[in-house]
Amino acid sequence: MRLRKRLTHAVVALVLILAGSSNAQQDSGRHSLFTRLLQRYVENGLVDYGGFAADSSFNDYLAMLATTPPESLKTRDERLALWLNAYNAYTIKLIIDKSPVESIKDIGLGLPVLFGPWSISFANVGGIEYSLNEIEHDIIREKFADPRIHFALVCASRSCPKLRWESYEGPQLDRQLEDDARRFVNDSSLNIFNLQEGTVSLSKIFDWYESDFEKEEGGFRNFVSKYVESPQARDLLRSPETAIEFLPYDWSLNGRK
Repeated sequence: MRLRKRLTHAVVALVLILAGSSNAQQDSGRHSLFTRLLQRYVENGLVDYGGFAADSSFNDYLAMLATTPPESLKTRDERLALWLNAYNAYTIKLIIDKSPVESIKDIGLGLPVLFGPWSISFANVGGIEYSLNEIEHDIIREKFADPRIHFALVCASRSCPKLRWESYEGPQLDRQLEDDARRFVNDSSLNIFNLQEGTVSLSKIFDWYESDFEKEEGGFRNFVSKYVESPQARDLLRSPETAIEFLPYDWSLNGRK
């Protein structure tokens, strides 16, 4: 009898362990379908919008977002990962629905801040429709206060951060955001450190969202200096004598030809 009880307890314990392992895998791979799509249709940050449009699994992923209430997720990082993926996925959806376009700014009434593409309520997350502006500004920036998100949100333009080849996942989120920040800062097409002339030209993102970097990092100089790989460029940036200028933003579509 004791042996039978021990065996029963052992079986129950094993089932619980396996169930916990299965749940952990489900949590860590919640957005695996989006990862497969990104690996299939994104190359060096350029997007095959036609490929996304023709793949029915993209709609399956959007359906998952529409039926997943963010507040049901256990951790802050899981919730932030969901919102980041939702922003990027629904931006792709918007381009598909409005194609052909040469720029996301072609969508709307010509007033992108108030009535343009970012103000359209169409992104269904957890059964509620949001605009891209609401996802970015009212939720991600307001509730999560992490300046690294500016290198994860991709607005379908050439001067945006490059779309990752993988989705964001809660357990890996900090590593992914660190990688995004480092990759963006050291992209010479987006940020230029001219050592010969002693000048620094940064992405317009650092100008637009200066308050986010000031609040969390004490300014964008401090933020950029954490990630820039060249010691000489780091010293140039940190020097109070170095004036910073901001590069024009290229709004042309980040599509693959």
